[in-house]
Amino acid sequence: MALGDPYISVAEFKAYSSEPIGDTNDDTRIGEVVNAVSRNIERFTGRQFNDAGSATARVFMAETATRVRVHDFSTTTGLVVKSDTGLDGNYATTINASYYTPFPLNGVVDGQTGHPYRWIDLHNGQRFVCSEGRPTVEVTAQWGWTAVPDDVKEACYIQSARIFKR
Repeated sequence: MALGDPYISVAEFKAYSSEPIGDTNDDTRIGEVVNAVSRNIERFTGRQFNDAGSATARVFMAETATRVRVHDFSTTTGLVVKSDTGLDGNYATTINASYYTPFPLNGVVDGQTGHPYRWIDLHNGQRFVCSEGRPTVEVTAQWGWTAVPDDVKEACYIQSARIFKR
């Protein structure tokens, strides 16, 4: 699933429904409901649970000289961290991968596996430039989660069914 895709399909919703939906008369409306519920889950959680499928660059403000919080990303494949050391919007300084670590380690949060990376810490004396109001870190990563978590899909089923029933 790409970023912005609904968390469940029309077919999955129809299979989940307590009342059988064998025709396609309501497919457009079901698709609208499932999409709206998926976007509401994202607004509520402040997260995007699909997978971008490829790495793209985004800019961030360093939280501290050694930490930058980023959007969720699912893999270190294609991960590149750059710094704007001149505070001129030019992210020319690529930070060697041996000088940073993405967290949480092993994708474990509160004892549960499968979580994406959420922040990057520098070590070995490396520092981010911190500037109020200006992004100084560019991260190229594959944004999103490897797979939509089961509890997110379940929330999408439940809320979609409630709204569709109305």
